[in-house]
This record gives sequence, C-alpha cells and structure tokens, in this order.
Amino acid sequence: MRTVLLIFLLAPLPMFGQSDESLPQAPLSSPRVFDTAMLGQTSPAPQTGAGRGQQPPLLDPGNPGTPITRSEAETLALKNNPRITASTLLALAAGQITRQTRSNELPQIYGAATAEKAEDGGRIGAGSLTDSRLYTHAGAGGTLTQLITDFGHTRDLVATNKLQQKAQDKTTIATQQDVMMATDTAFYRLLNAQSLLRVAKATVAARADTQNLTSALTKSALKSDLDLNVASADLSQAQLLLLDAENAVASASAALASVLAASPDTVYAAEEDSSAPPPPPPSPDSSNALNAEAQKQRPDLQALQLNAQAYEKFARAQQLQHLPTISALATGGITPVAPDNVFVPNFYAAGGVNLSVPFFTGFRISAQAEEARLRQKATEKQAQDLSNTISRDVRIGVLNAETAFRRIAVADQFRNQTAQALALAQTRYKLGLSSIVELSQAQLQGTQAAVAAVNARYDYLLALRTLDYARGQLAP
Repeated sequence: MRTVLLIFLLAPLPMFGQSDESLPQAPLSSPRVFDTAMLGQTSPAPQTGAGRGQQPPLLDPGNPGTPITRSEAETLALKNNPRITASTLLALAAGQITRQTRSNELPQIYGAATAEKAEDGGRIGAGSLTDSRLYTHAGAGGTLTQLITDFGHTRDLVATNKLQQKAQDKTTIATQQDVMMATDTAFYRLLNAQSLLRVAKATVAARADTQNLTSALTKSALKSDLDLNVASADLSQAQLLLLDAENAVASASAALASVLAASPDTVYAAEEDSSAPPPPPPSPDSSNALNAEAQKQRPDLQALQLNAQAYEKFARAQQLQHLPTISALATGGITPVAPDNVFVPNFYAAGGVNLSVPFFTGFRISAQAEEARLRQKATEKQAQDLSNTISRDVRIGVLNAETAFRRIAVADQFRNQTAQALALAQTRYKLGLSSIVELSQAQLQGTQAAVAAVNARYDYLLALRTLDYARGQLAP
C-alpha cells in the first residue's frame, strides 16, 4: 500500500521539470538538487522583496519615477537628442557651402599696401617680386576681379550645392523620425515592463497565499509535504518573474533616458496619453496605397533622390571646365613715397579682360566628370534599394498591425478563461477535490494569460507607430 501511494505522489513530478518558454528565464546563482529525503521535511516559505538575502531592490519603492507621456517624451527627444542637433548643424553647413560657391559669380575686391626699402636701381636676380628693378617706395592700391562667364560651370556648381542642401534638410527630417521611433520603442517597452511588473507582483502575492494555505493544511495533516514543496517552488518561480520584471523596468527606463539625453540614473514612469481604445489597423488591402504614399513621403528616400540629382548637375559642371573662362580685371593705387622721377605720376590705374582656356589638364576634367556620373548611378541604385525596402516594410507593417490587433481580443479571451479556471481550481483545492498540480497549472496559465494580454496591447500600439514610421508619417 505504501509503495502504491509513493508511486502516485511521485508520478506528477516530471511535469515541473519542463521549461516554459513564455516565461522569462534567469540564471540561478546556485542550482538546487531535488532530494527525495526532502519529502518528509517542511520547507520554509521563500522570502520576497527586500528580504531576499537582504539585498537592495532593483527599483526604489520610495521613488515612483518622473511621470511622462509619449508626446512629452517625443518633445523632449526632439529638443535634447544630440543626433538631431548634429543633423541640423550639418544642414546649416550645407547652406554655407552654397554661399561659398555662389561667391565666384560676385566681384572679388582686394586691397594692398606695400612699403619697400631697397638699393635703388638694383635688379632682381631671383625671387617672386613683380618688379624687376627695385626702388625704395610706399604705395597702396586695390584690385577688382569680376567673372564675366564660365559658360555655366559656376551656375551648375551652385545648383549642385542647393540640391545637396535640400538633401541634408531631408536627412535632418529622417533623423528626427529615427529619434522619434527610438523614443516610442523605449516608451512602449517601459509601459509594457511596468504592466508586467504589476502582473509579477500580483502573481507573487497569489502564490504566497497558496503557499501559506498549503503550509497550514500540511500542519493539519490535510496536505502532504509534497504539496508544500510544489507550492514553494511555484512561489520561487513567481519571484524569478518579479526579478526579471524589475530588471526590465529599470532597463527600459535607462533606455528612455538615453534617447531623451537625460542622466542614466533618471527614473521614468510611463503614462498613456489617454484611456481611449487604440484606433483600428489599416486593411491589408490598403498596403499598395500606403506604399505609394510612403514612396513620396519618406525623407530618407527623398534625400537619396536629391543627391542623385546633385551628382547629375555636378557631372555637367565638371564637364564644362573644358570651356573658356572670361573675367574682367581692374587695378589702381597711389605711391606717395618714391624716388624722384621714378614713379611718375604718383598714381596708377589699369583695366582689362582675361580669357583662360584649358587646352590640356592631364585628363583631370574628364576624370572628375566621370567620377560624378558614377556616383550619380550608385546613388540611384541606393535609392532603388531603399524603395524596395520601404515597400517591404510597409507590407510587413500592415500585416503586423493587423495580427497584433487580433491578438488583443484573443489574449483578453484567454485571460478571462484562465481567470475562471483558476478560481475553480482554487475552490477545488481548498475542498480537497484536486491536487496541487491542478492548481499550479491553473496559476501558470493565469500568469501566461496576463502576460499575453499586456504584450498584445503594447505590441499593437508599437506596431501602429512602426507602420507610421515606414510610411514617413511619424510626427509628434
């Protein structure tokens, strides 16, 4: 009879050796070996919270964190994130390059003042002075140079810089959307982690009550020590879930602080903007229309297309270097200090037109033009590849949003069903009509259902924002 009873008690034990992939796994600091001799002993209830080895909690219960909504987080990210500031400064720098190139079309005026002490009448044997004969003198004057025409070379360079400036402006917008997407991801992960932490705390409390009840029934000889050990193991599993949830909240808060350029020690408490239900997802049949919209709105694609146009203009500008350059020159000044009868009169003035023709440049111009054409083709291919990626992301985004939306209803149904099953299992266990195994499985399913319901909601909200990002419609 004792042999039959022992076999009956030990038969359900392998069920607890199976791993549940839906629950977060954590490494054990010191593995515990199950000993059958423990069946005859009563294990003390594991400690929870700050009582775990007297170690400080991962989250300070006295610091609830700074409350923040998604819109507030996006506003702070757009204001403080250094990536956005750097991209804005690069756009301003691109505007200055346009001004630099356009300056070649404007008059160039230079002034000069020269005082020279020399051996009067000596001639230059070597060096870079312009006069071949030296005289002690002092003079001041100026030079004006005005480009008449270079047959479109400077004009095309200016057009190239303007297109590159517009491309940098689009890159700045793309950077803003990248930062906003990173902010939304961190925000919803924090919301999700906070909800899972509440689930974990409720799970620990419920399993602690079960462990206390089982301990009392064991002392009254109404339950076996095996039931108490199983209840204690379930409580330890819930405490592991609680540790993982605390770590997830702390990590998500640190990730959000990083995106907002705040101190890594800053603790945030994410709050939903409103209690209104999320909007329904777009229909899967609308992916073609959404893709067409994305092809027009994505700023990173527009930046590549503008860069390709800029290289086209630049190739033309480089090719135009083969043509002559015509410019006007004028110079004038005075020499108030000079030897007698040498600088007569004591002022000077001259003007003229200069024609410069590049007969042979060692194939430099042809190579520069070919380089620009090759870069244009490469940029066009990059734009084509990004266009294909956008089409894929929009299609996948629509499918993910639709799937996540449907998961919400299924997860809620799963949670309601497991809640009823758990209530029935608790009643049956208290009446002695079922074993701890049935209650343990009901508790496990209840935890899984609560986690699935939390994940389903925030996965859907994040899927909507991801789809907006793929369409180029992400805005605060």
